[in-house]
Amino acid sequence: MLKGHQSWVFENRPMITATGVTGGPFEANGNLAKDFDLLYDDLWMGQESYEKAHRLLLEEAMKVALEKGNIQKEQVQFLFAGDLINQITPTSFAARTMQIPYFGLFGACSTSMEGLALSSFVVNHQGANYVLTGASSHNSAVEKQFRYPTEYGGQKPPTAQWTITGAGAALIEPNQPGKNHPVTTSATIGKVIDMGLSDPFNMGGAMAPAAADTILAHFRDLQIDPSYYDLIVTGDLGRIGHNTAFELLNKSGLKLEKNQFQDCGLMMYKSDQPVQSGGSGAGCSATVLYGHLLNEMKKGTYKRILVAATGALLSPLSFQQKESIPCIAHAVAIEMNGEKR
Repeated sequence: MLKGHQSWVFENRPMITATGVTGGPFEANGNLAKDFDLLYDDLWMGQESYEKAHRLLLEEAMKVALEKGNIQKEQVQFLFAGDLINQITPTSFAARTMQIPYFGLFGACSTSMEGLALSSFVVNHQGANYVLTGASSHNSAVEKQFRYPTEYGGQKPPTAQWTITGAGAALIEPNQPGKNHPVTTSATIGKVIDMGLSDPFNMGGAMAPAAADTILAHFRDLQIDPSYYDLIVTGDLGRIGHNTAFELLNKSGLKLEKNQFQDCGLMMYKSDQPVQSGGSGAGCSATVLYGHLLNEMKKGTYKRILVAATGALLSPLSFQQKESIPCIAHAVAIEMNGEKR
């Protein structure tokens, strides 16, 4: 049901039954390698182009999720997914392989939570028995489109982030009492926020106000306190954006503990990896949530988390035309089945 101005509460608490997480060689050397289902040792992944490798990442993540959920793709009613490449072609070509009725999404790096929110809404209202959702990115494919080909060897400033090579997919289905699975309980849909920043090498700084706006709206709409969650995590603000969002939230009166507020892009890589300000990309929050964070929830580390994935809604053309960067964030609350409000 609608709660407040821009939030949904999922009374039926749809389950995240199974997930699939794939990654590349840089992720294999990162902090969260053990939380991936499949890791590739090179960026080509046996394909003829980086874009085809990008498609393969999502295909394999979806196949793993279905296999772990013991579900055939023919049983799935809908697929909600997207990526960063022009016209989301890697995702659309993966959907061509899967042959599942398909909603292609573009929310930039917020796509993972956009897809999870919509999937949960459909399942919550008996619109489907099984829904797949996911998001993906590929470092070399995305860098080639939005910045410079990696072969160019261009130097990046400290504010820049490293696009994750990875895909995360999740199988969503109606709640089954007694099943020890994570469930989605609510979602807050963000507004486009543009503070006039135009530097494509400081996406975190540009996206931070959108993250703060959505998180504030979530607590305002649901009328709960931040202490309700064990963890509030943003998608890929990196060091600059994460610190900025923390300051914005505290100045707005939302008092958070430092260890309660984290960022997926800061979790992924080790300190000695050359990622400047941290990880980014549509696959960032998808891989960290559907791998590491849900695994930690199942271990009991967290009982309730709020994931606010952030996206910069620019294009190469809008950048060339010297447009500023409009940004958005979507947040989804996740609990272990059986947790009571």
